[in-house]
Amino acid sequence: MPQQPYLSAPVPSTKMPGGIPYIIGNEAAERFSFYGMRAILMTFMTEHLLNASGVLAPMDDDTAKYYYHMFMMGAYFFPLLGAPLSDILLGKYRTILTLSVVYCLGHLALALDDTRLGLFIGLLLVAIGTGGIKPCVSAHVGDQFGRSNLHLQTAVFGWFYIAINVGSFISTALTPWLLDEFGPQVAFGTPGILMLIATIVFWMGRHKFVHIPARGLAAVESLTSGEGRVALLRLLPIYLFVAVFWSLYDQTGGAWVLQARDMDRHIFGYNPLPSQIGVVNPFLIVVYVPLFTYVIYPAINSVFRLTPLRKVSMGLFLTAAAFAIASYAQQLVDQKLNPTVGWQILAYVVITAAEVMVSVTCLEFSYTQAPREMKSIIMSFYLLSVSAGNLFAAQVNKFNKRADGTLHLEGADYYWFFTGVMFVAACLFIFVARTYREKTYVQEELPGDSTIPPETGSETTGQQPEH
Repeated sequence: MPQQPYLSAPVPSTKMPGGIPYIIGNEAAERFSFYGMRAILMTFMTEHLLNASGVLAPMDDDTAKYYYHMFMMGAYFFPLLGAPLSDILLGKYRTILTLSVVYCLGHLALALDDTRLGLFIGLLLVAIGTGGIKPCVSAHVGDQFGRSNLHLQTAVFGWFYIAINVGSFISTALTPWLLDEFGPQVAFGTPGILMLIATIVFWMGRHKFVHIPARGLAAVESLTSGEGRVALLRLLPIYLFVAVFWSLYDQTGGAWVLQARDMDRHIFGYNPLPSQIGVVNPFLIVVYVPLFTYVIYPAINSVFRLTPLRKVSMGLFLTAAAFAIASYAQQLVDQKLNPTVGWQILAYVVITAAEVMVSVTCLEFSYTQAPREMKSIIMSFYLLSVSAGNLFAAQVNKFNKRADGTLHLEGADYYWFFTGVMFVAACLFIFVARTYREKTYVQEELPGDSTIPPETGSETTGQQPEH
């Protein structure tokens, strides 16, 4: 019996697309692997790293922060590899599957070699794997929807983000304990096993997915001319300001881990490891996404029109507030007052709300604002904003260190610097958002739904069209 061909466009339906559970299951396992590895990276580099002779040779704190942000930069730079690979040559499905294997090999290198060589090879392969699939996975979610079930897309992007953070929550709590109890091999190997599971789950959904075919060099032409170029030029100023958000947010896995090391971490009779405090973030995401979607956003919208860019704007100001809390906490650390980690938890409460308003919104906004034939490429430029933010943080850490080893920005001054940068960027973003003109694109359905006209998009100023 001949094998059924893959769907190349959504089937007209008001129901949830059949491939969504496989994508969400894959994403939960893949995010477990990434965030589990990321959770222990700072601790591994500053406490467990060996030299070529097998002797303990850890990095100092500032060097570790530099390499942490350079890895994060790479992880969000390589979408520029995955997106054209997807849109020009392989299509999203085959790109995701191929680079997932590279991803698994990166985890294997980290688990087998505790030296700087193993660290750099492992982080490079993980960055290529995770970065390459990022724009494809989120765009692959949107590809499953046509106009008939487009009303379900916002909720699915929310659940997609919840899946990310369920995986992150479990791994952020588990892998630091594995590192502390069993060492780097088990701690890095466990996320590698989860990445293998993620790859298998994704492969299992191959006959349920809509496979939008690669377009060859036509995808390049779309980017350099016509609607593609216009869409990208509209979005780039937005992404520039979002990059500042990421330069602060991703320090929760870097500078905030080091800060927690110097705080009183006793909570309800338990003393978590410094790298476990970050578990607050994915836990709050799981709570916040439905809370914001069904309660907070409708409440705000009843007072004034809540557009995607207004959500982002509010999120940027919340980010500055979160770092102001962390800055004050660092002042207490600098004064040798043994502050409670509750200050950092409060900062997590605020910055996680900012994450929902900036990251979740930008994820869907980038997809809807991209022409149908170049969803992955536009998504890669959004992810490049994360890379740019981490590059900025890495360079600040690099140039912050004088030749004699002393620091230009030390202690709380370091935190207040980033707080000020974020506040200025949030103020300037208001003017950028007011001038943006939205145009929404969705995938065309297969023939059969004559009640919905095949519109190519709708354009508005400062607000998202209603679907």
